[in-house]
Amino acid sequence: MTSAIDSGFVVKFWGVRGSIPAPGADTVRYGGNTSCIEMHIGGRRLIFDAGTGMRMLSKSLQPHMPIEAYMFFTHYHWDHIQGIPFFSPLFTEGNCLHIYGAVPTPGLSMKEHFNERVLHINSPVPVSDIKADVKFYDIVCGSNFSLEDIQIATAALNHPNGAMGYRVTWRGSSVFYCTDTEHFEDRFDENVLYLAQNADLMIYDAMYTDEEYNNPKSPKVGWGHSTWQQALKVGEAAGVKRVVIFHHEPNHSDDFMDQIAEQVKVISPNSFLAKEGMEVSVI
Repeated sequence: MTSAIDSGFVVKFWGVRGSIPAPGADTVRYGGNTSCIEMHIGGRRLIFDAGTGMRMLSKSLQPHMPIEAYMFFTHYHWDHIQGIPFFSPLFTEGNCLHIYGAVPTPGLSMKEHFNERVLHINSPVPVSDIKADVKFYDIVCGSNFSLEDIQIATAALNHPNGAMGYRVTWRGSSVFYCTDTEHFEDRFDENVLYLAQNADLMIYDAMYTDEEYNNPKSPKVGWGHSTWQQALKVGEAAGVKRVVIFHHEPNHSDDFMDQIAEQVKVISPNSFLAKEGMEVSVI
């Protein structure tokens, strides 16, 4: 089973917003859909998270079906799973989907968790409508594994109910997908530094500004998200070549995001803010 995808290492952003979709006139340039990214690596298709951005990814795949794809979940909060019922390849015969994730509920397999919790009772599409060949893989957070010549390392992130970061390496180049996570004032998280070390690209949950995070009237400490300033500090400490500011706050308008983008460029000229539809070549 093949489809016409790039034979290099390319990342495409389908959803870059955090917590809840934020469509509207103020979010057109950066996008209002929640977390979903696609990696084309050596002719294979890897998908990370299934937020509402997955619907647009699904539309882009229609001309290329049947497809084979590898899907990875960081965690199962709504903004990372809401696109699953609208991912047409899952409900189309002839497609093959490999689904990976760590199960937060003891005693459940990934297959059971997906069928009972991800496609839950609130889903508009029943599990019985799944027509693709779906293969499930249980990941132990902190383990490393390979998809042929693609190496994947994982580690736990600081987020309520847990989350998992993924470092993807192919032919010596690496992308670290780091959402959702939080750092604290007195230290950088060792797991994040480990997965970020000398990465070519780090896609980082930078939902807030430092001022918002530490605002005494409405502090965000303990919410499981970080800031763009922390993102750049982590990138510098770990020797990351390019930091991608990701998981944007739903109340941040395009104009506000432009201001952040200007500040990011001053501190780290190679770093930038993720936008829906953006493609980034790693190799």
